[in-house]
Amino acid sequence: MTPTARRAPRTGGSTRPSKGPAAPGIGSIPLAGSALRHPELGVGLWGLGRWAPEQEARTKATIARAWERGFRWFDTAEVYGNGRSERILGEVLRRSEGGGPDAFVVTKVSWEHLRPSQVRAAIVGSLERMARPSVALYLVHAPDPHVPLAETMGALEALWREKKIGAIGVSNFSVEELEEAARHLSETRIAVNQVEYNLFNREEGDAVREYCARNQVLVEAYTPLARGLLHGRYRDGKRVPAEVRRFAHRLFEEDRLPEILARAGRLYDLAEGAGVPMASLALHWLRQRGAAPILGMSRPEQVDSNLAAWAARPSDDVLARADAIARGADA
Repeated sequence: MTPTARRAPRTGGSTRPSKGPAAPGIGSIPLAGSALRHPELGVGLWGLGRWAPEQEARTKATIARAWERGFRWFDTAEVYGNGRSERILGEVLRRSEGGGPDAFVVTKVSWEHLRPSQVRAAIVGSLERMARPSVALYLVHAPDPHVPLAETMGALEALWREKKIGAIGVSNFSVEELEEAARHLSETRIAVNQVEYNLFNREEGDAVREYCARNQVLVEAYTPLARGLLHGRYRDGKRVPAEVRRFAHRLFEEDRLPEILARAGRLYDLAEGAGVPMASLALHWLRQRGAAPILGMSRPEQVDSNLAAWAARPSDDVLARADAIARGADA
């Protein structure tokens, strides 16, 4: 937030998810301008088709397994499956012990719904689908250059005052957009910026990280495992599915992919030598930079493997070598 003279932020929104660490192994981070504590590691519910009816049982089982194993931060959005993601998340949490009050639920208003009346309608719809009175954090999914941020942020602050949302965040915002959004909040602040950030795709995260650290804005990192590349996927030459290429084209461009796979191979060897899962390098590289990773998981067994990766802590030296390898500076 740009330093300006204003009233100190008061506490707003639901404070129920603020009771210390989410579970053994997953700690929590204070959320500036709020009584909430933000879990260090979360589950991202972006679809890639997982909301199709024939896949719904597996999706529900994955969410339930994540809750059972100690995940409390669940990230969704009104556009994921046209609301289906929110409905399924709400249903699973209602059936889970403590899933109502203790979950740290994050959802997003679409870039198509940023006028004040649309923002209000969007949160009402999201809360109805999840059967929740409020969410811990509400994000602008992406900016719309045709809608002034003053309108959107004013609408969000009104929802915060009404305690429908515990804190306000944004996603895919540049530093300039963060500064503009912050100027239009008078009683609270921007708590989070969610961006793509991983060892291989770091430009967007690096561009905002210094500003966010200086202004106590938490960086939430989506695609922390680079669509599976940082989990060891595709090392065997397996073909990259079309839907993955479509949503991660920068990583899987034909002229870039061979070098990315070569670096991934060196990271795999580094992890093997250090006695940690390959994903540990990616997750703790982000943690070292003050970012909170959001993991996409489509099967219950992935919950367990991701938690195992989080539990293994590479040394600072190993993480420095991982950083050099990912940048191609290890020669």
